[in-house]
Amino acid sequence: MSVIQDVIAKVKQRDADQKEFHQAVTEVLETLEPTTERHPEFVKAGIFERIVEPERTVMFRVPWVDDKGQVLVNRGFRVQFNNAIGPFKGGLRFHPSVNLSIIKFLGFEQVFKNALTTLPMGGGKGGSDFDPKGKSDGEIMRFCQAFMRELFRHIGAETDVPAGDIGVGGREIGYLFGYYKKIRNEHTGVLTGKALEYGGSLIRPEATGYGTTYFAAEMMATRGLDFKDKIVAISGSGNVAQYAIEKVTQMGGRVITVCDSSATIVDEKGIDTEKCCYIMDLKNIQRGRIKEYADKYDCVCVEGANVWDVIREQGIKVDIALPCATQNELDYENATALVNAGCFCVAEGANMPSTPEAIKVFQEHRILYGPGKAANAGGVATSGLEMSQNSLKLSWTREEVDQRLLIIMKSIHTACLDAAEAYGKKGDYVVGANIAGFTKVAKAMLAYGVV
Repeated sequence: MSVIQDVIAKVKQRDADQKEFHQAVTEVLETLEPTTERHPEFVKAGIFERIVEPERTVMFRVPWVDDKGQVLVNRGFRVQFNNAIGPFKGGLRFHPSVNLSIIKFLGFEQVFKNALTTLPMGGGKGGSDFDPKGKSDGEIMRFCQAFMRELFRHIGAETDVPAGDIGVGGREIGYLFGYYKKIRNEHTGVLTGKALEYGGSLIRPEATGYGTTYFAAEMMATRGLDFKDKIVAISGSGNVAQYAIEKVTQMGGRVITVCDSSATIVDEKGIDTEKCCYIMDLKNIQRGRIKEYADKYDCVCVEGANVWDVIREQGIKVDIALPCATQNELDYENATALVNAGCFCVAEGANMPSTPEAIKVFQEHRILYGPGKAANAGGVATSGLEMSQNSLKLSWTREEVDQRLLIIMKSIHTACLDAAEAYGKKGDYVVGANIAGFTKVAKAMLAYGVV
């Protein structure tokens, strides 16, 4: 058994019930096989064994009181995975599906994603099984404060810098930061995704969606293609999806789908700027359901199905797919349907949204496929730029941040292609992203000795 297969087997034995973590570890480590021969020093130093084990894992209870005066208890997590190249950095996710396996998989992926950004950030992730849907602002505030009452012990501007994720937007970041500031009596860049009024960065809300679109454009440029007049399918309707729609529209593409957990809408006329603004208001302000879009704009609404299921079942033509919802949303059958529908480019706005079987379909058909750790790195890259602005005690203009984001996404694209070619896998963005991110972290770990 090879070193890589031995490490994978040990992870599956040690963490037998953590299937999402197994999936992430297997997907990354199997592509790192060539590095064991080129870098025997990594094997000797136990880098592969060490990189799959978090620096520390914190799990804690979060008791809070709802509007009826009832005491409720949720479970909180913070997995500080690797800080070899900088402070732990990664979002907080509030969703009923959150468990240790999901937080570990997200933290593990974050290590390599952050390394690709060229910025000094390690990898971590956190969250809770708390469900913000249907909760009042007061309930959200009390939960965030209860969550921070424990989390504050483990984070800091030079130690661990959380941000938002699913279920954690500007409102939640405000409550979390306000409570941290109160109990620590300091105003530091301990969280990113903050509002402009108290230390946030321009372009941060847009960054993941914009970055995914920039990365897709870079991939298409290698084949002389672009977004102009292309039909684009986007899943999700949160922050990432919203700004991916906005940027795709600016680049001349026509987005025809969005979804939430209850329904998918298909608007063949295209989701233009006016309709995108309506989605932003519906989801960010009204906290409504996406089917209300269908009522307003008289288009197809399929309840209980995600975007990729609807495309498969209805045979909808798609040129470009940007999965921006959640992990494992796009499976083998859906990937096959996309290929048959004429799709030639897939860039992941979400974390690990394609199953291993789906990825295999894309690669076998030579689809341009950008994995999440590369394609959606724009969000954490701009978080890093927010950290830089906080440290410098200044704010950059919108144009300056956007230009820096574009440069970072171009550099990530180049790093992926260079690493893939160097290891005999020309054009393979999965191998390129994994090896480029890994080797940077591994060399830093090697320099520190056994710690």
